[in-house]
Amino acid sequence: DMYQRYNQMMQGKLDEEKAREMGLAQQAFSSIAAQTLLLNLANEFGIIVSDIELGQELAKITSFQTDGKFDIAVYEGFLKNRRIKARIFEEVLHDELVVQKLLSLINSEGLPFEREVIEAAISVSDKIGYKVLSIEDINLSLDDTKVKEYWEAHKSDYMTAKKYQLDILWTDSKDTNTTDVELEEFYRQNSFNYIDESGRQLQLENTKEKVLADLKMKKSKKYAQKQYIAYKKNKVEKNETQTVPIGDELLTAEVWKEIQTKDTHSILKPKAIKNRYATIKIAKIIEPREMNIEEAKILASSKYEKVSKEEGLSRLAESTLKNFDTSKYSVSDFVTLNSRDSLNPLNTEETIKFLQKLFISQKEKGIITIENKVIVYKIIEQKMTLAEKGDNFEFTQKSANQIKAEDFQSNLLKSLGQKYTIEKFVEGI
Repeated sequence: DMYQRYNQMMQGKLDEEKAREMGLAQQAFSSIAAQTLLLNLANEFGIIVSDIELGQELAKITSFQTDGKFDIAVYEGFLKNRRIKARIFEEVLHDELVVQKLLSLINSEGLPFEREVIEAAISVSDKIGYKVLSIEDINLSLDDTKVKEYWEAHKSDYMTAKKYQLDILWTDSKDTNTTDVELEEFYRQNSFNYIDESGRQLQLENTKEKVLADLKMKKSKKYAQKQYIAYKKNKVEKNETQTVPIGDELLTAEVWKEIQTKDTHSILKPKAIKNRYATIKIAKIIEPREMNIEEAKILASSKYEKVSKEEGLSRLAESTLKNFDTSKYSVSDFVTLNSRDSLNPLNTEETIKFLQKLFISQKEKGIITIENKVIVYKIIEQKMTLAEKGDNFEFTQKSANQIKAEDFQSNLLKSLGQKYTIEKFVEGI
């Protein structure tokens, strides 16, 4: 699902707060709403996906295959691990296929004149005068008095982290005995969990260490539960006590989420932490408080410096733009939207981002911000550099197709949104 895809891209560091900041719930709702509208239209058109087509598509999913062939045991293991009924999973897949079939019937290929418009747009060529400014151009001496004044005005921004004193009983899995037969069977039933960065399934020999660790964790879970019961009855002692802030890497995001719903003296059932289980008792909750100046000094100094330099950079950029004609600046060769030669001192990536913003700007001169740099520019000369007929055909045709398809689908969804009513039963999205 969407959460898992983003979590994989963020190397497992996506938590509920980050997901909320990224608006994943809203994205998911928008995606579902769009699919619902298209399904209604597909139903009106009588578009169907047969059971045979559904089965063929299901069999193509590599995560459910063993040696290139669909494996029903792997598929059932996936459903069991995700706690999804086969009927629900296959209904979702069926709906996706219906939408794909509907969109494939819609011809949104760009017409010749549309391609020519795009070709003309990318053929505009500008010679510019420019000056690159950065934070390093701003001189600022940190003054303890000003830092203290800044802290006084922003005290509520500098709070100590909420902390928990935790008593932990660890149950290690590394000494759990396993056999090769158990290992192979465990891998066969859970092979969909072992994929490389490109999403391809890994063979057992290429991920054996990870599979073995997972198998040992599964086998040691029952013992961890016995330890949990014994700990609740004071028959075994904790291994350690740690006082840590919320979100500390000692535990996982899921465990922290549960801890925050519990009161002092609560004992959590065994939680998987890397290759061992943790039975956790909340011994004490330490609430946040405002930091004093000594505690906040490093953070407040850093923030004060950042804010002051950003404000100084903004003022310098405005002043440079105002006096651009009389100041020293660099002059580029003629550049286009597709230029890839760096505009010194910008690197290639920064140059590309700058040109993208430059060519959608309607201003002859102005200020463009690229991350931590500010480029003050003025267009000195402009010309059209139309390529020979046929040059860039593939690129412009692809661009025309993509722009037209996106525009068509956007307008189609707007039209369907007026035709069909979508009711929302969950508040806040």
